[in-house]
Amino acid sequence: MTAELVRGQNHPLSEVRLEIRISAGRPVVALATLSDDSGSARGAEWVVHPGAPVLPGLEVSRQAAADHRLAVDLGAIPEAAHRVDVLLALPAAGGGPTRFGAVAAPFVAVTGLDGTELASYTITGLDAESAVIAVELYRRQGAWKVRAVGQGYAGGLTELLTDLGLTQAAELAGAAEEAVAEGLARSVAVPPSRTTDDDRSHQASAPPRPNPAASVSSHEGSSDEGSSHEGQFSGTAAPSAPQPAGPGGSGGGTPAAGPSAPVPAGGTIDYRHPRRQPAPLSGQPSDPPRHPSAPSGQPTPPPAAPAASPGRDGQPVRPVAGDATGWSMEERLYNQVWGMFEDLARTTAAYRSAVDFAESRMEKELDQVLSDPRSRIGGQGDAAREAALAKHAQLVDQARAALDRDLAQLTHESEVVEPALPAAYAHWDNPVWHGYRVPMEIPMAVRLGDLHLPEDPSLRIPMLIRLPLERGLWIDSGRWASPDESFADAGERRRLAMEAAVAHAARLIAVYPAGEFGVHVIDPAGSGAQALAPLVRTGVLAAPPAAGAAGVADVLSRLTQRVDLVQMAVRGGAPDALPPGFDAAEQLLIVNDFPHGFDDRAVTQLRYLADEGPAVGVHLMMVADREDAAAYGPLLDPLWRSLMRLTPVPDDHLADPWVGHAWTYEPPVVPPGSQVLQLVLTEVATARRDWNR
Repeated sequence: MTAELVRGQNHPLSEVRLEIRISAGRPVVALATLSDDSGSARGAEWVVHPGAPVLPGLEVSRQAAADHRLAVDLGAIPEAAHRVDVLLALPAAGGGPTRFGAVAAPFVAVTGLDGTELASYTITGLDAESAVIAVELYRRQGAWKVRAVGQGYAGGLTELLTDLGLTQAAELAGAAEEAVAEGLARSVAVPPSRTTDDDRSHQASAPPRPNPAASVSSHEGSSDEGSSHEGQFSGTAAPSAPQPAGPGGSGGGTPAAGPSAPVPAGGTIDYRHPRRQPAPLSGQPSDPPRHPSAPSGQPTPPPAAPAASPGRDGQPVRPVAGDATGWSMEERLYNQVWGMFEDLARTTAAYRSAVDFAESRMEKELDQVLSDPRSRIGGQGDAAREAALAKHAQLVDQARAALDRDLAQLTHESEVVEPALPAAYAHWDNPVWHGYRVPMEIPMAVRLGDLHLPEDPSLRIPMLIRLPLERGLWIDSGRWASPDESFADAGERRRLAMEAAVAHAARLIAVYPAGEFGVHVIDPAGSGAQALAPLVRTGVLAAPPAAGAAGVADVLSRLTQRVDLVQMAVRGGAPDALPPGFDAAEQLLIVNDFPHGFDDRAVTQLRYLADEGPAVGVHLMMVADREDAAAYGPLLDPLWRSLMRLTPVPDDHLADPWVGHAWTYEPPVVPPGSQVLQLVLTEVATARRDWNR
């Protein structure tokens, strides 16, 4: 799983032979330096740049380019070197941008030799800087890690190299620039594209993106103490939040017209995600593709998304479903949905940042007026206050207009994408369910609900979670934030929570091939019998719901034994040596009314399943009120933290990892009176009977 890092976050590296892939949209110079345990580079012999591109364990490009691949062999790095800094700089030659604030946010990915991404980082928050330390690879207690740095330098490459302790910084920067200039002199300019109207009419297209953010999930990584760059960046409350003024590049600006558009008067910056840049309009020079081509002998990257192109009236044509990278339409739609999520998060962050700026500016101007005794009274003070209020209103109106434009664009895209989604990604009211057939393959992801922000509650983004599930689910039947106290009754809350759990379970059952997903239910007191009726009636459960303490103990014992067997087989290097007749299908355990019917041993087994089960195909779905288990105290805190909390009613308890927005979660409700659940489960039961023959 790729770790999407933010400034200051680190991630362990599982491989020593790596590629560092850089996509910047505009030509940049890539360099790297080695540093000792004190954080200093010992001299020019520890710097690789276009003029001296090779060192033991390091190799960089020989010229400026929009896409780079740096080869790194950590095993060949000198023992005295404890850190590798990857640097980016805008070339002085070529007449291009002179500050990173005028270009798209650079994207850096650390990959294995097979192209698998280990960690990635979008460098945001840059403005006047023309050189930046992108990431660092550092050795800590014999193991290597990568850290997202994003430290920019307005003084350019010379200032950056000086900060790394190089006394000959100016000479090294000059040598790098000279090598880049020689490379530009030898290069041949790419001719402009000659797309005709007829050609464009046959191309799939997409509108320019607003400001992009990321998925609602936790990202791996932590902050180690003692790093040489510690203190140069501030920690963030969210796992993956960018600088607010600048989820990965939102700030107090509005998006530009294109991925490489120059900064217009007024200083607006294009904050769009590097992976979601539309193609330039006809007549503009084409930038290189965002994804560099694979090296010889390696798999090629997924095909690029359809390019955006203008219609005959010069306006962007209607968005299309599948406007993202991927090998299949399913993968394209998955990436497009999360791209929409990023766009909504970032354009909202830009709006909120602009409003905060307008308010702070107004407060500052009003404080200046009040600090001068001569202007506290009389017409001069009133005029100053009115001017401050008018400026505030103007800035807020401008920010809202940009937000409304982006929201309208995303709404149009949502209207096109939603009907095209496959069953695993679709609403229960989508017509795709009426033609449902049991799939032959496991999909990439499953829809567990919708997400929206208060700026536009009508624009809802599907919440897609990758399969197989990496953590259990907790359907909270406790007291939710409800201003009208409409869900004050505990019995009603439990009923809604159990119905939501059944809807989630039915969707998981429906998206797996026949025989590859089993469901077990623990309902000690039988309180969930009514909600469980669709699962029981159609016969899709592995066994009838377990009741009483004996039933709880039996189910937990069988599933913990299953986890133990699979773990022993995997650790012993013999995953095929499982007992004859062993059911290799993934299993889901639904637990209702916890902790009723659970003794201390059962609670311990439940915690074990939550921690160890997902890795071996045993998943947990708990329907519980945390207050009911308060008697266990902090003993169960790790259990609750290990589960993804979902609610049966709308609730704003989820935060995205880029900017920390409080997203309102909407559960996937089956339309009232609809028989879709019964139809789908009946089809699954029929397919399972045929499969077992």
